[in-house]
Amino acid sequence: MPTTVPALVAPAPGAKFERSSIARRDVGEHDVLIDIAYAGICHSDIHQIREEWGASIFPMVPGHEIAGVVSAVGPGVTRYAVGDRVGVGCFVDSCRECEHCLSGDDQYCLKGNVATYNGKDYSGEVTYGGYSTAVVVDENYVLGIPEGIALDEAAPLLCAGITTWSPLKHWNAGPGMKVAVVGMGGLGHMAVKLAAALGAEVTVLSQTLSKEEDGRRFGAAHYVATSDRAAFKELRGTFDLIINTVSADIKVNAFLGLLRLDGTLVFVGAPENAQSFNVFSLLGGRRSLAGSAIGSIRETQEMLDFCAEHGIGAEVETISADQVDAAYDRVVDSQVRYRFVIDTATIPAP
Repeated sequence: MPTTVPALVAPAPGAKFERSSIARRDVGEHDVLIDIAYAGICHSDIHQIREEWGASIFPMVPGHEIAGVVSAVGPGVTRYAVGDRVGVGCFVDSCRECEHCLSGDDQYCLKGNVATYNGKDYSGEVTYGGYSTAVVVDENYVLGIPEGIALDEAAPLLCAGITTWSPLKHWNAGPGMKVAVVGMGGLGHMAVKLAAALGAEVTVLSQTLSKEEDGRRFGAAHYVATSDRAAFKELRGTFDLIINTVSADIKVNAFLGLLRLDGTLVFVGAPENAQSFNVFSLLGGRRSLAGSAIGSIRETQEMLDFCAEHGIGAEVETISADQVDAAYDRVVDSQVRYRFVIDTATIPAP
């Protein structure tokens, strides 16, 4: 019989969270039961709760930044054992047969991967995320969290970390490369830390200089306010790679103009509105405009191992279940530095 566990449930679009319970499947042959310790709040949780990206499935339990400890394993599990520190990211299954899955790019599964929440698995069952006390996941979609990364600081790595790591690696960020990061929020602060640790020369492009001290502490060599037109204009033709982490509209042509020959502007933030640009902004410098979605299971483990080696974790503010609704508003208002993490021990009703 399925196990019932406490969870924070959104009953309808935009509704406040309610303490309730959800059913988790029995631990199967290759499944891992994880006692969730922390669940990060990603801006995409808010987009989906508020149906800003289209229709969602309700009731919903968000959360795809999950960190915890293995409490049981199926008889066929070989990767993990009880007591292991583990995480779960943005998807919990893929077809495992298409060319992308076979090549290690399972985040781009041609059948469509199974989202950790607000999705349906291949049998048609709705998926529920990490705002709960336990989850059951196939071992192939569970990540090992190395010692040296605290679980609360590890949780946001499962989305914010991998979402920025994947394009940095794909476009070969490293020594001799100039990388700009647009925005210094949950995604942006991880992009700065990771790009700097990879050896790139990092510039933060933020609306104001209010977070400059943090940006430099995270490894940025330069910090420029995009509202300073003169300073922004001086950056034309500077960067090899720009990672846009914001989910608001940007002036695409202006940012394309900051790229060097063969430079690339990559969207990892997902604005709800269509973005526009002039093709001549690309033609003049053989520039590219691209997007990147999360990362593969292979890349995610690589990123976690890299973070442990370099002492990198997310900057977190740990909150209780009672604070989640208010935290959503604070995220939208850019009033968090830099990721909220829910202590799931506070989810069960007092």
